[in-house]
Amino acid sequence: MAWILLLIAGLLEIVWASTMKLSDGFTRPLPTAITIVAAIASFALLATAMRQLPLGTAYTLWTGIGAIGAFVVGIAFLGEAITPARLLAAALIVCGIGLMKLSS
Repeated sequence: MAWILLLIAGLLEIVWASTMKLSDGFTRPLPTAITIVAAIASFALLATAMRQLPLGTAYTLWTGIGAIGAFVVGIAFLGEAITPARLLAAALIVCGIGLMKLSS
């Protein structure tokens, strides 16, 4: 169950990071509200998952899911550039996430 909570926490990290960008420095009420709610929920689920998972594993996977998800959202919806260096960096993060999961 801890792994499922951690996955949901990571997905919520993508939500709050994306809506933080859309909030324009917390000047737009709806994206700001979504950011706050998603961040609180993400942290709460991460904290719950950490009851059963090692700190390093849980935090690495949480941030990795958020980083890759935000990267994909940026490209797919915000017009951010796709470059070989950015793709390589994302691939290395995914490899690190996979290795961290396998080592737990």
